[in-house]
Amino acid sequence: METTLKALIAPHAGTQPAIGAPGRGWMTYDGLRTLSAEVVSSLKAMGIGAGDRVAIVLPNGPEMATAFVTVAQAATTAPLNPAYREEEYQFYLEDLKAKALLIAEGYEGPAFAAATALGMNIIRLSVPKDATAGYFTLASDMTAASATNAPGAEDVALILHTSGTTSRPKIVPLLQANVAASAQHVQTSLKLTAADRCMNVMPLFHIHGLIAAVAASLASGASIWCAPGFDALKFFGWMKEAQPTWYTAVPTMHQAILSRAGRNADVIESTPLRFLRSSSASLPAQVMVALNETFKAPVVEAYGMTEAAHQMACNPLGSGTQKPGAVGIPAGPLMRIAHETENQLIDGTGEVVISGPNVTPGYESNPDANAKNFFEAEGARWFRTGDQGAFDADGYLHLTGRLKEIINRGGEKISPLEVDGVLLDHPDIAQVVTFALPHAKLGEEVAAAVVLAEGSIATEQDIRAFAAERMADFKVPRKVIIMDEIPKGATGKMQRIGLAEKLGLVEGV
Repeated sequence: METTLKALIAPHAGTQPAIGAPGRGWMTYDGLRTLSAEVVSSLKAMGIGAGDRVAIVLPNGPEMATAFVTVAQAATTAPLNPAYREEEYQFYLEDLKAKALLIAEGYEGPAFAAATALGMNIIRLSVPKDATAGYFTLASDMTAASATNAPGAEDVALILHTSGTTSRPKIVPLLQANVAASAQHVQTSLKLTAADRCMNVMPLFHIHGLIAAVAASLASGASIWCAPGFDALKFFGWMKEAQPTWYTAVPTMHQAILSRAGRNADVIESTPLRFLRSSSASLPAQVMVALNETFKAPVVEAYGMTEAAHQMACNPLGSGTQKPGAVGIPAGPLMRIAHETENQLIDGTGEVVISGPNVTPGYESNPDANAKNFFEAEGARWFRTGDQGAFDADGYLHLTGRLKEIINRGGEKISPLEVDGVLLDHPDIAQVVTFALPHAKLGEEVAAAVVLAEGSIATEQDIRAFAAERMADFKVPRKVIIMDEIPKGATGKMQRIGLAEKLGLVEGV
């Protein structure tokens, strides 16, 4: 297996389209090779080399994709969410110890203000007039001795922060070898070839889009068409223009796409997909079935996380080998079940753990987190994912939920994913997220936020009665909140932790 991003992409030189975008044409693999050499040369002249960190704040699109791929061939990339506020940028830039910030020419927003306040070097990215998708030039006032060292397999290619939902975000360094291994794992799982074309709607400051869409495609000599972000209203128009063979998204995106699929049947029929992929959150079984019936293509659910450079498990691609409700079989690293508090591997239900070439060597400057999340057993170093689950008789992994999200109702442990699955069988429910509601006597109670299908008039009482007929009484949501839209995080995932507080349900409990 190749062990650096450069080695991963280098074999695919030629006129094959590599990166595309709406109305921008295509950058070929030869063009990407030329751009890579120019970017590496520019960064070296600025004194930036292996080990130096370049924070990147760019909108979703082809330049963000090529910036990640090319900058990583010279230094460490640190993509940040373009929607952050100035205070957030100050925290992340300082925490990363970034040597420079890469932003678009003319951008004077909060990232620029934060970097200026910190006295950080600024690199400007410019797109020449009529340039092909993804092409850019770099300029900076930085003056330094030219860097000469190129990143090797053990150098850090990519740095991301964990979400930090309940604590300070942790820094996750991913080596060149980690990123290359994960890209090749995705390539193998999806049987990607140069004939494939991915339509990327995932944010490119997140591991899902960077690895599954961009790196895995380029490792295969395939093509990526980069949308400016996710927009359900534009999705089918983009699909008609891009002519993809597949796309990857989170479950909430798939659900939004399904809501508009009926009026776009002609596009679906004229643009047959080889498969659809879902990751970053558990895909409800009902949604997997509906996607399969709508697109007449396999729906491949995968399981990934930042610390694994994305993919850990994946449903096999062959027809009929996808199990609704399962996140697949091990697809890259070794996967086992561990005791939730003791450092030992077990059979049955417990914490999912992984070990393999795609796994981060450890959190940066955080010995306590490393001691808590890594352990040695049976001759391997295991990482605790924080997810609870079990393997079935066929070797497919079924997740119960995040350990922090399991609801403890007076000692009764309830999987929010199980409750989600039951409520989604209600014909009037389009989306649902089950979460813990603080309770004075029980500790936690079960609650659910739902979005009703268009035209539905179902009530909270209707939904609770439906649930009571299908599950034990202690699992039935005591409160159902009907909403127009469920709050989501930056990557489109619904957030269970802290939802009670966000919805104003905690006061007076």
